[in-house]
Amino acid sequence: MPNDDTTNRIAAPRIQRVKYEIRRREPVIAEVAHLTPHMIRVTLRGDELADFESAAADDHIKVLVPGPDGALEARDYTPRAFDTARRELVIDFVDHGDGPASGWARKARAGETLKIAGPRGSRVISGTVPNWIFVGDETALPAIGRFLEELPAGTRATVIAAVPGPADEQKLESAADLDLRWIHRPLAEAADPAPLLGALRPLRPAPGTFVWIAAEAAVARALRQHVLGLGHPPGWIRAAGYWVRGQADASDKEILD
Repeated sequence: MPNDDTTNRIAAPRIQRVKYEIRRREPVIAEVAHLTPHMIRVTLRGDELADFESAAADDHIKVLVPGPDGALEARDYTPRAFDTARRELVIDFVDHGDGPASGWARKARAGETLKIAGPRGSRVISGTVPNWIFVGDETALPAIGRFLEELPAGTRATVIAAVPGPADEQKLESAADLDLRWIHRPLAEAADPAPLLGALRPLRPAPGTFVWIAAEAAVARALRQHVLGLGHPPGWIRAAGYWVRGQADASDKEILD
Protein backbone atom coordinates (compact mmCIF):
# COMPACT_ATOMS: atom_id res chain seq x y z
CA MET A 1 0.00 0.00 0.00
CA PRO A 2 1.37 3.45 -0.92
CA ASN A 3 0.10 5.22 2.19
CA ASP A 4 2.32 3.66 4.83
CA ASP A 5 4.81 5.09 7.30
CA THR A 6 7.09 5.98 4.37
CA THR A 7 4.68 8.76 3.42
CA ASN A 8 4.99 10.39 6.81
CA ARG A 9 8.79 10.26 6.72
CA ILE A 10 8.99 12.34 3.54
CA ALA A 11 9.27 16.04 4.33
CA ALA A 12 6.07 17.82 3.31
CA PRO A 13 6.39 20.70 0.85
CA ARG A 14 6.73 24.17 2.28
CA ILE A 15 4.09 26.79 1.61
CA GLN A 16 5.80 30.16 1.29
CA ARG A 17 3.51 33.17 1.52
CA VAL A 18 4.45 36.10 -0.69
CA LYS A 19 2.65 39.43 -0.33
CA TYR A 20 2.32 42.13 -2.99
CA GLU A 21 1.28 45.73 -2.97
CA ILE A 22 -2.24 45.67 -4.36
CA ARG A 23 -2.42 47.64 -7.57
CA ARG A 24 -5.33 48.49 -9.82
CA ARG A 25 -4.67 48.31 -13.54
CA GLU A 26 -6.75 48.84 -16.67
CA PRO A 27 -5.00 47.07 -19.55
CA VAL A 28 -6.36 46.91 -23.08
CA ILE A 29 -7.93 43.79 -24.55
CA ALA A 30 -5.64 42.54 -27.30
CA GLU A 31 -7.51 39.38 -28.21
CA VAL A 32 -10.62 37.37 -27.29
CA ALA A 33 -10.74 33.67 -28.20
CA HIS A 34 -13.31 30.95 -27.52
CA LEU A 35 -11.11 28.04 -26.48
CA THR A 36 -14.07 25.69 -26.02
CA PRO A 37 -17.85 26.10 -25.86
CA HIS A 38 -17.58 27.03 -22.18
CA MET A 39 -14.19 28.79 -21.93
CA ILE A 40 -13.33 32.26 -23.19
CA ARG A 41 -9.70 33.45 -23.20
CA VAL A 42 -9.01 37.16 -22.90
CA THR A 43 -5.50 38.44 -23.57
CA LEU A 44 -4.68 41.83 -22.05
CA ARG A 45 -1.76 44.11 -22.85
CA GLY A 46 -0.44 47.41 -21.52
CA ASP A 47 2.66 49.04 -20.06
CA GLU A 48 1.15 48.87 -16.59
CA LEU A 49 1.61 45.07 -16.75
CA ALA A 50 5.40 45.48 -16.88
CA ASP A 51 5.61 44.96 -13.09
CA PHE A 52 2.78 42.44 -12.74
CA GLU A 53 3.70 39.72 -10.23
CA SER A 54 2.26 36.26 -9.67
CA ALA A 55 4.52 33.65 -8.10
CA ALA A 56 2.04 30.77 -7.77
CA ALA A 57 0.01 28.98 -10.43
CA ASP A 58 -3.16 29.23 -8.33
CA ASP A 59 -2.99 32.95 -7.60
CA HIS A 60 -6.08 35.11 -7.97
CA ILE A 61 -6.73 38.63 -9.16
CA LYS A 62 -9.90 40.66 -8.90
CA VAL A 63 -11.68 41.33 -12.18
CA LEU A 64 -13.97 44.34 -11.97
CA VAL A 65 -16.95 44.34 -14.36
CA PRO A 66 -20.32 46.13 -14.46
CA GLY A 67 -23.16 44.41 -12.66
CA PRO A 68 -26.87 44.56 -13.58
CA ASP A 69 -27.20 48.04 -12.08
CA GLY A 70 -24.02 49.33 -13.73
CA ALA A 71 -21.97 49.32 -10.53
CA LEU A 72 -18.68 47.46 -10.64
CA GLU A 73 -18.67 43.95 -9.23
CA ALA A 74 -15.50 42.02 -8.34
CA ARG A 75 -14.83 38.38 -9.15
CA ASP A 76 -11.76 36.20 -8.56
CA TYR A 77 -9.85 34.87 -11.57
CA THR A 78 -6.57 33.04 -12.04
CA PRO A 79 -3.78 34.70 -14.04
CA ARG A 80 -3.58 31.89 -16.62
CA ALA A 81 -0.33 33.25 -18.06
CA PHE A 82 1.63 36.48 -18.02
CA ASP A 83 4.70 37.90 -19.73
CA THR A 84 6.11 41.10 -18.25
CA ALA A 85 8.46 41.62 -21.21
CA ARG A 86 5.46 41.60 -23.58
CA ARG A 87 3.28 43.47 -21.05
CA GLU A 88 0.72 40.67 -21.45
CA LEU A 89 -1.73 38.89 -19.15
CA VAL A 90 -4.07 36.01 -20.06
CA ILE A 91 -7.31 35.29 -18.18
CA ASP A 92 -9.68 32.40 -18.93
CA PHE A 93 -13.40 32.90 -18.18
CA VAL A 94 -15.82 30.01 -17.73
CA ASP A 95 -18.92 30.81 -19.78
CA HIS A 96 -21.60 29.40 -17.48
CA GLY A 97 -24.47 31.39 -18.92
CA ASP A 98 -25.01 33.94 -16.15
CA GLY A 99 -23.03 36.20 -13.86
CA PRO A 100 -21.42 39.56 -14.62
CA ALA A 101 -17.94 38.25 -15.45
CA SER A 102 -18.98 35.58 -17.92
CA GLY A 103 -21.48 38.01 -19.46
CA TRP A 104 -18.72 40.59 -19.84
CA ALA A 105 -16.37 38.05 -21.44
CA ARG A 106 -18.97 37.06 -24.04
CA LYS A 107 -19.27 40.69 -25.14
CA ALA A 108 -15.59 41.69 -24.78
CA ARG A 109 -13.87 43.04 -27.88
CA ALA A 110 -10.29 43.94 -28.74
CA GLY A 111 -9.51 47.57 -28.00
CA GLU A 112 -11.71 47.75 -24.91
CA THR A 113 -10.24 47.78 -21.40
CA LEU A 114 -10.68 45.68 -18.27
CA LYS A 115 -10.18 46.82 -14.70
CA ILE A 116 -8.22 44.38 -12.57
CA ALA A 117 -6.61 44.43 -9.11
CA GLY A 118 -4.02 42.26 -7.43
CA PRO A 119 -2.97 39.64 -6.78
CA ARG A 120 -2.86 40.28 -3.07
CA GLY A 121 -0.33 37.52 -2.55
CA SER A 122 0.89 34.04 -3.45
CA ARG A 123 1.23 30.72 -1.67
CA VAL A 124 4.23 29.11 -3.30
CA ILE A 125 4.60 25.35 -2.94
CA SER A 126 8.29 24.53 -2.65
CA GLY A 127 10.29 21.43 -1.86
CA THR A 128 10.70 18.06 -3.53
CA VAL A 129 7.41 16.93 -5.08
CA PRO A 130 7.93 14.04 -7.51
CA ASN A 131 4.23 13.31 -8.01
CA TRP A 132 1.16 15.50 -8.40
CA ILE A 133 -2.56 14.80 -8.56
CA PHE A 134 -4.77 17.66 -9.72
CA VAL A 135 -8.55 17.40 -9.33
CA GLY A 136 -10.89 20.17 -10.38
CA ASP A 137 -13.78 21.52 -12.39
CA GLU A 138 -13.89 24.18 -15.11
CA THR A 139 -12.92 26.96 -12.73
CA ALA A 140 -9.74 25.09 -11.80
CA LEU A 141 -8.53 24.56 -15.37
CA PRO A 142 -6.59 27.88 -15.63
CA ALA A 143 -4.61 27.05 -12.48
CA ILE A 144 -4.13 23.41 -13.48
CA GLY A 145 -2.94 24.44 -16.93
CA ARG A 146 -0.44 26.86 -15.47
CA PHE A 147 0.77 24.33 -12.89
CA LEU A 148 1.38 21.77 -15.62
CA GLU A 149 3.34 24.22 -17.76
CA GLU A 150 5.57 25.06 -14.79
CA LEU A 151 6.30 21.47 -13.69
CA PRO A 152 9.80 20.23 -14.54
CA ALA A 153 10.66 17.15 -16.53
CA GLY A 154 11.05 14.08 -14.35
CA THR A 155 7.90 14.72 -12.33
CA ARG A 156 4.61 12.88 -12.78
CA ALA A 157 1.20 14.53 -12.91
CA THR A 158 -2.28 13.02 -12.96
CA VAL A 159 -5.15 15.36 -13.80
CA ILE A 160 -8.84 14.62 -13.20
CA ALA A 161 -10.88 17.44 -14.71
CA ALA A 162 -14.66 17.76 -14.98
CA VAL A 163 -16.16 19.56 -17.99
CA PRO A 164 -19.59 19.45 -19.70
CA GLY A 165 -18.51 17.34 -22.67
CA PRO A 166 -15.77 16.29 -25.11
CA ALA A 167 -15.76 19.67 -26.88
CA ASP A 168 -14.76 21.32 -23.58
CA GLU A 169 -11.58 19.29 -23.19
CA GLN A 170 -8.50 21.49 -23.49
CA LYS A 171 -5.05 20.71 -24.79
CA LEU A 172 -2.84 20.89 -21.70
CA GLU A 173 0.92 20.70 -22.07
CA SER A 174 3.63 19.82 -19.59
CA ALA A 175 7.24 18.67 -19.44
CA ALA A 176 6.05 16.27 -16.72
CA ASP A 177 4.86 12.75 -17.44
CA LEU A 178 1.15 13.59 -17.80
CA ASP A 179 -1.89 11.35 -17.25
CA LEU A 180 -4.92 13.43 -18.25
CA ARG A 181 -8.40 12.13 -17.38
CA TRP A 182 -11.51 14.05 -18.43
CA ILE A 183 -14.88 13.61 -16.72
CA HIS A 184 -18.05 14.72 -18.54
CA ARG A 185 -21.10 16.01 -16.70
CA PRO A 186 -23.50 18.95 -17.26
CA LEU A 187 -22.63 22.34 -15.81
CA ALA A 188 -25.88 22.13 -13.84
CA GLU A 189 -24.33 19.22 -11.89
CA ALA A 190 -21.03 20.96 -11.08
CA ALA A 191 -21.94 21.08 -7.38
CA ASP A 192 -22.36 17.30 -7.21
CA PRO A 193 -19.14 15.65 -5.92
CA ALA A 194 -20.04 12.20 -7.30
CA PRO A 195 -18.41 12.45 -10.76
CA LEU A 196 -15.03 13.65 -9.47
CA LEU A 197 -15.13 11.33 -6.46
CA GLY A 198 -15.84 8.39 -8.71
CA ALA A 199 -12.84 9.21 -10.88
CA LEU A 200 -10.58 9.80 -7.87
CA ARG A 201 -11.44 6.61 -5.95
CA PRO A 202 -9.28 4.23 -8.04
CA LEU A 203 -6.19 6.33 -7.31
CA ARG A 204 -4.00 5.72 -4.27
CA PRO A 205 -1.59 8.62 -3.87
CA ALA A 206 1.95 7.31 -3.56
CA PRO A 207 4.42 8.77 -1.04
CA GLY A 208 5.65 12.10 -2.28
CA THR A 209 2.38 12.97 -4.02
CA PHE A 210 0.90 16.45 -3.62
CA VAL A 211 -2.86 16.42 -4.14
CA TRP A 212 -4.25 19.76 -5.36
CA ILE A 213 -8.03 20.19 -5.44
CA ALA A 214 -10.23 23.07 -6.59
CA ALA A 215 -13.96 23.03 -7.34
CA GLU A 216 -17.22 24.14 -5.76
CA ALA A 217 -16.56 24.42 -2.01
CA ALA A 218 -18.63 21.41 -0.89
CA VAL A 219 -17.19 19.31 -3.71
CA ALA A 220 -13.62 20.28 -2.81
CA ARG A 221 -14.28 19.45 0.84
CA ALA A 222 -15.65 16.00 -0.06
CA LEU A 223 -12.63 15.28 -2.26
CA ARG A 224 -10.23 16.35 0.47
CA GLN A 225 -11.97 14.17 3.05
CA HIS A 226 -11.70 11.21 0.69
CA VAL A 227 -7.95 11.67 0.24
CA LEU A 228 -7.45 12.12 4.00
CA GLY A 229 -9.45 8.94 4.53
CA LEU A 230 -6.84 7.07 2.50
CA GLY A 231 -4.25 8.05 5.12
CA HIS A 232 -2.60 10.69 2.96
CA PRO A 233 -0.90 13.34 5.15
CA PRO A 234 -2.70 16.73 5.36
CA GLY A 235 0.57 18.52 4.54
CA TRP A 236 0.46 16.93 1.10
CA ILE A 237 -3.06 18.15 0.28
CA ARG A 238 -4.36 21.55 -0.69
CA ALA A 239 -8.06 22.05 -1.34
CA ALA A 240 -9.92 25.21 -2.31
CA GLY A 241 -13.51 26.09 -3.02
CA TYR A 242 -13.29 28.38 -6.03
CA TRP A 243 -17.02 29.04 -5.82
CA VAL A 244 -19.91 28.34 -3.47
CA ARG A 245 -23.21 27.09 -4.79
CA GLY A 246 -25.93 29.73 -4.49
CA GLN A 247 -23.58 32.53 -3.40
CA ALA A 248 -22.23 35.21 -5.72
CA ASP A 249 -18.55 36.15 -5.36
CA ALA A 250 -18.03 33.59 -2.60
CA SER A 251 -15.12 31.17 -2.16
CA ASP A 252 -13.15 29.19 0.38
CA LYS A 253 -9.55 29.36 -0.75
CA GLU A 254 -8.14 27.16 2.03
CA ILE A 255 -10.29 24.21 3.07
CA LEU A 256 -8.83 22.64 6.21
CA ASP A 257 -11.72 20.73 7.80
